[in-house]
Amino acid sequence: MLEALLWDVDGTLAETERDGHLAAFNLAFEALGVPWRWSAARYGELLQVAGGRERLLHDMQQQPLAPAAGAERAALAARIHGAKNEFYAQLVGAARLPLREGVPELLEDCRRAGLRCAIATTTSTANVEALLGGQLGAGWRAQFDACVCAEDAPRKKPDPQVYALALERLRLPAAAALAIEDSPAGVAAARAAGVGVIVTRSAFFADAEVGGALAVGPSLGTKRGWVPVPDADASERIDLAQLQRWHRTGG
Repeated sequence: MLEALLWDVDGTLAETERDGHLAAFNLAFEALGVPWRWSAARYGELLQVAGGRERLLHDMQQQPLAPAAGAERAALAARIHGAKNEFYAQLVGAARLPLREGVPELLEDCRRAGLRCAIATTTSTANVEALLGGQLGAGWRAQFDACVCAEDAPRKKPDPQVYALALERLRLPAAAALAIEDSPAGVAAARAAGVGVIVTRSAFFADAEVGGALAVGPSLGTKRGWVPVPDADASERIDLAQLQRWHRTGG
């Protein structure tokens, strides 16, 4: 029986990668006088590397104007990442970056049904606070029975650490939970922890291979385009009842 939904954040709860993190990185580059910018295409490539600071260090290997010494690169990456997080908070705060279609309704389904929810992300607590504080208000944590972030689970997805810790905090077996993800790394992390996964595709992973998911579709706000095809009922979106059916039948 399904007892909890485990929510990824970036790309799943909101299009934060496209509309938040990318813009914030470029603002940080400009503010610090860093002589390069990331295009959407380049950022999409860099998302294959988990973690913002890790992406910076990876990208510097191909930037001719990056510092040559490893220690200098690490220091610059830390400065950029710190500035980027400040810009990100400004961009997504005050409800300026909306939750994805169908997300508020599914959260409300869970509240009404008494189904537990948890955050399982390897982004920072500050980034989660900025997004959900703006969208759900100052009391957003009350809507989640656990919130596991980068500070709790430093090993990035596809490592299963974040999901294992979320299950531990909920005191639930993996079979009682269902993850909602958007990326191959997220799917791999959940599956490695034994958790079934539903994929709601995001802008940067619209065509990515996501083997092992129970269901894959474009948005929680519609039943169109999902595989397997959702059951025909009164709801036009992916609701809790549909997730429970996929969880029960294994897709």
